[in-house]
Amino acid sequence: MSEPGSLLRSLAGRMTARNFHSHVIQELGTGVISGRFPAGSVLPSDAELMDRFQVSRTVLREAIKTLEAKGLVEARPKVGTKVAKRTRWNLFDPQVLSWHLTSPPDETFISGLHDVRLQLEPLAAQDMARHRTGEQIRLMHYWLRQMELSASDVTSFSLADFELHRIISDSSRNPFMAALYGVIELSHAFTYGPLMQCPDASQLLGFVEPHRVLIRQIEARDEENSYSAMQALILYERVHSIE
Repeated sequence: MSEPGSLLRSLAGRMTARNFHSHVIQELGTGVISGRFPAGSVLPSDAELMDRFQVSRTVLREAIKTLEAKGLVEARPKVGTKVAKRTRWNLFDPQVLSWHLTSPPDETFISGLHDVRLQLEPLAAQDMARHRTGEQIRLMHYWLRQMELSASDVTSFSLADFELHRIISDSSRNPFMAALYGVIELSHAFTYGPLMQCPDASQLLGFVEPHRVLIRQIEARDEENSYSAMQALILYERVHSIE
């Protein structure tokens, strides 16, 4: 998930690694997140991993360094590469977040995504209501219309939804909101992913009205109701993520 929206685009098909380095990172990263390599365990030896992935020691070590930077593993002399405790994982890293889609649904984790959003996105909506511009309102109406027109295409619908949320996050004067992109996108993936196999236009259109209410409140510069409308929207998405 190197660019915003790439995870949602991948829901229609498996993401493929661009090169050997990316492949090793993806395979080991998903192995850690899924529990195939449990926390506290030691990864197979370099020789075994080099043989498994058919890569050089240099490629393998660079991949391990990348995973270390994400908090997933710890390379220890005379011990090997140990899988770190979950509390050390960088859960705001877009790749770490995206790898959770390879694991069985975890209601606690999914609820956690929405809890984070509930703490920050309503503040962004409130802030936008205070400072919004005509161009921002125009763009939100544009993406709302794209949602309505994409009720038979889950990928396009989810991307339009995500873009609408990005406009609100970008409008916030809080520089940390950009770090929330991955959380917002992954929660959308959990919401819309199950519909990929059996698209239901009526169910998708049910998401449109809460967004319309939110836009209406922001356009009216109603800070309090913009805050409440974003809360209601996230709670609606939360319910549909864990049904």
